[in-house]
Amino acid sequence: MNLVIDIGNTRTKFALFNRGQLMISVPVNEFQPQHIALLKEEHPSLCNAIISSVKEVPKELLQTLEKKIDSFLELNYNTPIPIENKYSTKETLGKDRIAAVVGASQLYPNENILVIDAGTAITYDIITSESQYLGGNISPGLDIRFKSLHQFTGKLPLVCLNEDDFLYGNSTETAIRAGVQNGITYEVEGAIMEFKKKFESLRIILTGGNAEFFAKRLKNSFFVNSNLVVLGLNYILEHNKNFE
Repeated sequence: MNLVIDIGNTRTKFALFNRGQLMISVPVNEFQPQHIALLKEEHPSLCNAIISSVKEVPKELLQTLEKKIDSFLELNYNTPIPIENKYSTKETLGKDRIAAVVGASQLYPNENILVIDAGTAITYDIITSESQYLGGNISPGLDIRFKSLHQFTGKLPLVCLNEDDFLYGNSTETAIRAGVQNGITYEVEGAIMEFKKKFESLRIILTGGNAEFFAKRLKNSFFVNSNLVVLGLNYILEHNKNFE
């Protein structure tokens, strides 16, 4: 069995895979060393693990993984991956971005794919039918846009996401909400349109914390996969078994 730990900007998720099949995927506030002992107790066959983090991993957690897990991998830009990475500054590439495109390429091999990860930031990443990751775009996410309007102006209130769909607001609060939510939807639609002009038969995959919000508003044909990053991390872990 494989343990996958994905530590993002605002949330952490861990998943268990058995012979390549996703068994569980659980969001937690923080993955702690005691979680490993509990998982080992419940699943004695757990012997492989990979961790991906956008921030420094606590030493105690790394030490526990090295002690309790037979084969442990911490993802970095030198880690072998099952696709060709054409990014020019690999050391700056977000681990969640590369894991997502690896997951997409394994789910839909030999296809051009645009992965849109709607989280703290919105990332657009393109991988070709030849399994070449070309790069992508990074844009502020919904929460960042709401907070920016509040923090960088004198009087605008802090507004949160609302599932209501309206063209314009009739108060300052609803005007902010309409501006941010519609504006970001138009951005995503426009990005998809431009990528489709360049890449033939492009498959669109949505993932991330706000994927369902966009799924209800976008007009394009797409797939939603909330576990794309952990799937990609598991593929990377399996790929690296060949290098042991």
